[in-house]
Amino acid sequence: MRTALIMGLFLSFSSCKKTGITDLPSSGLNKQIKADAATGSGGDVMMQAFYWDVPQGSWWNVINDKIPSWKAAGIGAIWLPPATKAQGGGTSMGYDPYDYFDFGSYNQMGTTITRFGDSTSLSKLITTAHNNSIKVYADMVLNHCSGGSLEANPYTGTNTYTKYTPLSGKFNRTYVDFHPNDIETADEGAFAGFPDLCHKKANVSNWIYNASYSMSKLYKNNIHFDGFRFDYVKGYGAWVVKNFVNSVGGPGAVFAVGEEWDGNAANLQNWVNATEQTSSAFDFACFYSMHEAFDNNNLTRLNDDMLLKRNAAKAVTFVANHDTDITSNKYSAYAYIMTHEGYPCVFYKDYENLLDKNRLTNLIWIHKMLAGGTTTNLFSASDQYIDRRNGYNEMPGLIVYFNGTDNWQQQWVTSNWANQKIKEYTGISNWVQTVAADGRVLIQAPPHAYSIWSVTGL
Repeated sequence: MRTALIMGLFLSFSSCKKTGITDLPSSGLNKQIKADAATGSGGDVMMQAFYWDVPQGSWWNVINDKIPSWKAAGIGAIWLPPATKAQGGGTSMGYDPYDYFDFGSYNQMGTTITRFGDSTSLSKLITTAHNNSIKVYADMVLNHCSGGSLEANPYTGTNTYTKYTPLSGKFNRTYVDFHPNDIETADEGAFAGFPDLCHKKANVSNWIYNASYSMSKLYKNNIHFDGFRFDYVKGYGAWVVKNFVNSVGGPGAVFAVGEEWDGNAANLQNWVNATEQTSSAFDFACFYSMHEAFDNNNLTRLNDDMLLKRNAAKAVTFVANHDTDITSNKYSAYAYIMTHEGYPCVFYKDYENLLDKNRLTNLIWIHKMLAGGTTTNLFSASDQYIDRRNGYNEMPGLIVYFNGTDNWQQQWVTSNWANQKIKEYTGISNWVQTVAADGRVLIQAPPHAYSIWSVTGL
């Protein structure tokens, strides 16, 4: 009897139609889902709204025009590049900061506007985002500066480029504000030979977060950023991020994420702990494990330790960004981060230029509407891997099946449902299966790709 049933299902499986993206109800993304940060349930999806060397002069306008369609797709936040004047002027991507208070208003470094536009176009972008219920995160480069003038430096015995007199008139700096100085030779790390800010100096901490005139308060209260991405946090103490976030109300008032570039999940967790849980971290451990799993056909690497498994509420997961883009099988990687715990970040170039936008939008819908609760591994091998999200409140959970073989595969698995019909939500399979009373059900997955299953009727 069981053999006949399996054979019948196999024949159905062999002849099933490989459909396109499942039609998903667009109104579903507007439902009020009770979010649970601890399991990444019902949370936002972030868009990294830039890539390296974006077109010059009008990027804020480009992003402004994208926002309504991103809202419709389920994007809940955008991460912008460093928005203030840098040494490279109109050609700079902002990671060589000069004037932290010039958003494109002062003629310095060879230009008035930044590479991305002026303060008016930035303000318009942020207003458009907020009108579409999308948060806006600023990129903060606090480790180093660039573009200063030469001055005699008694702590190095040489002339150094450490004299800063920005036209905004704010945050003037001299050699005493950088390493080495009278109180500290060095901190956690320097970057590429740029002058390295000393955050223990009152002038530095006051202008960054301590004083009423600080950039933290201006960026939140006047520019109206909703959160911050901290660049190269290996270069200074985690207490700087903690103090910055707390200066504008703490984690409940703003979002924060640090670029702690480390593939060791324990080190990522230690950095989050050092911020006293005021900041999330990009999950580089997940990033590197996905590369090994999907590009080198070793799916057991998905069992690796990751920040999302240790502390989902503080894990920002990603497939690529402006600095590193090593994964080839990006669809499977996006399927992983959209079906698992954490706060997924989509890379602009992937969404707008390189991959199938409808396919990524489908995964965003799945993340927001299905992927609730904790995770249970159901099957793990080098060429096949199956996880179950166990559901949370109105989010029913799902089963995601990764197949690394050259052929369609199928597996019997135990679901959290009983006597219910399930279907595949990416459109790759037209199977509609009835789950047995004990939760058992047969599912399938295409070669070198994935399938995602949940209850029907959503």
